[in-house]
Amino acid sequence: MGRFLAIDYGTKRTGLAVTDSLRIIANGLATVPTHTLLDYLKKYLEKEEVDRFIVGLPKQMNNEYSENMKHIRPFVKKLRAIYPQIPVELYDERFTSSLAQRTILEAGLKKKDRQNKALVDEVSAVIILQSYMESLRLQNK
Repeated sequence: MGRFLAIDYGTKRTGLAVTDSLRIIANGLATVPTHTLLDYLKKYLEKEEVDRFIVGLPKQMNNEYSENMKHIRPFVKKLRAIYPQIPVELYDERFTSSLAQRTILEAGLKKKDRQNKALVDEVSAVIILQSYMESLRLQNK
């Protein structure tokens, strides 16, 4: 069974999270400069089997897409073209950054670590993936 890989796509940095091989736990994988993302994914997929990409869907409170959607659409199109055998799903990412910051704060990290935007991006990807996996569990009940 392959892993699920979540992508919290940003214009500068992209946070990544991945499930374990049994798809039970979501773990932070990395935060990479967005311009190197496809190269990073290529190397990762040479080592690990991924059955699905979960890409954060940027929505606002009024349910409209946020400004970042204009960057995500072309990325998802390219991802689907490069890896047609791996499904790509978009999953609502509202509140993930604020939840990530709260999680980091509650973890008791030092102020310097809490201000690390790369860590926030990676934790956001973990939250997207956990939420996605929980929605699958609820659907299967």
